Amino acid sequence: MKSFNYTVKDEVGIHARPAGLLVKEVKKYASKVTITKDGKSADASKLMAVMSLGVKCGQEVEVQVDGEDEDTAFDALKGFFEANL
Repeated sequence: MKSFNYTVKDEVGIHARPAGLLVKEVKKYASKVTITKDGKSADASKLMAVMSLGVKCGQEVEVQVDGEDEDTAFDALKGFFEANL
């Protein structure tokens, strides 16, 4: 399992549009991706679960990637977060 922490820079946080893009990105990989904020975790392949975390600008999340293609997924998701969130 690999993980990284990321501080959200998007002005409105992880709202519907970026959450939808994130879910679409996560579904490209076989690995399980989990996002954790303030001790609350969500399966990153489920839109409503991601949105239920209520991540706002300036808040830090932990992203965990676990599975057969975790190296590829880790690198891609890290890049995705930096480019979109």
